[in-house]
Amino acid sequence: MFAKIIGLGLLALSPHVLAADTPLNTGNTAWILTATALVLFMSLPGLALFYAGLVRSKNVLSILVQCFAIAAMISLLWLIGLYSLAFTDGGSVNNWLGGTSRLLMAGLNKDSMTGDIPEVTFAAFQMTFAIITPALIIGAFAERMKFASVLVFSALWTLAVYVPVAHWVWGGGYFFQHGLIDFAGGTVVHITAGIAALVCALVLGARKGFGKVAMPPHNLTMTITGAGMLWVGWYGFNGGSALAANGSAGMALFVTHIAASAGALAWMACEWIKFGKPSGLGIVTGVIAGLGTITGAAGVVGPAGALVIGLLAGVICFFMTQLIKKTLKIDDSLDVFPVHGVGGILGTFLAGIFCSPDLGVFSGFGYATGHESIGSQLSIQILGIVVIGVYTAVLTWILLKVTAVVTGGLRVNEDEEREGLDLVAHDERGYDIN
Repeated sequence: MFAKIIGLGLLALSPHVLAADTPLNTGNTAWILTATALVLFMSLPGLALFYAGLVRSKNVLSILVQCFAIAAMISLLWLIGLYSLAFTDGGSVNNWLGGTSRLLMAGLNKDSMTGDIPEVTFAAFQMTFAIITPALIIGAFAERMKFASVLVFSALWTLAVYVPVAHWVWGGGYFFQHGLIDFAGGTVVHITAGIAALVCALVLGARKGFGKVAMPPHNLTMTITGAGMLWVGWYGFNGGSALAANGSAGMALFVTHIAASAGALAWMACEWIKFGKPSGLGIVTGVIAGLGTITGAAGVVGPAGALVIGLLAGVICFFMTQLIKKTLKIDDSLDVFPVHGVGGILGTFLAGIFCSPDLGVFSGFGYATGHESIGSQLSIQILGIVVIGVYTAVLTWILLKVTAVVTGGLRVNEDEEREGLDLVAHDERGYDIN
């Protein structure tokens, strides 16, 4: 039987699915507390530094501020109601949205449990995923969106896109019930962020001078440092999604590292062959491509599968980056769609091919999906990719139009863009350009 057992990671992500009276497991709790810190570390300072190094010096502070502001804002929205809508029982509408039983974390105390860990620990862990997803999108409209528009759009998008999709896939909704494999966010994080980034780039249009004026990264040392932090933090992102300190977490962590390594070397090889030299930026971008692509499959594939996934991620995401920027002339400023969107799609598809119940790491746990063949599993994987992708694209376009009305337009004007968002939005300089 193919893909009969998916593992604890898929099962445990919905608190109302598991028994609430399971005794506390201190080892599992300690690991998820650590993983929560690691995932936040990915956003702050990892992603913030990675993105800030890629923009021009006049916009570096704006990227850092956007990452920090999004983290703070989404954290409070998560408390107010987003957690409840994503991860509680929605009753008659549970296929599509959660309920309101945890608004303002009502009824939550230190003894409330999700499986054998405290529910407050689970809620905090999931909060860090909700933080990094809209933060990924800002790379698509870097250097040209108003700060107020960034905040309004990020809040609306997390409510209308991230929360429903998280419920569908992890919170007991439609795709959870139909056995979609997404161990740590191939669909929920990377496809949604990547598709949203592409729509944002198309709606806002290119930066002034794109394709005509060189726009090199202002500080690759900062970018490579941030990439290293992302790589380390991803151990918590994927390994923590097992919600236990067990073999599933260990396998997820190991295959994450293998895919990242393979992605780095594959991207490096592509650059070496095409341009004659490998670049530091290319190598770390390959790392991120490998990490994003393995995310959905991390707990359900073995090391050999991860090697193939990482190699494909490095090659395919490299050529998609060339296609988006140089052929289609779409200014996705920091390559969010070709790396995260394409990586998420590729990883979600390949999870249906390489997932295996025979790795020896799922003993004692398991989730029967009902899919007995590669074709059956791939059908739900493809359905998830298409439905989530189309939903994200349509809602993102609508929310951008709403944001434009609320904030009086999405973009800064041409003079402000030329001056740089650091001074325009924050009256500060993040970098000495003299």
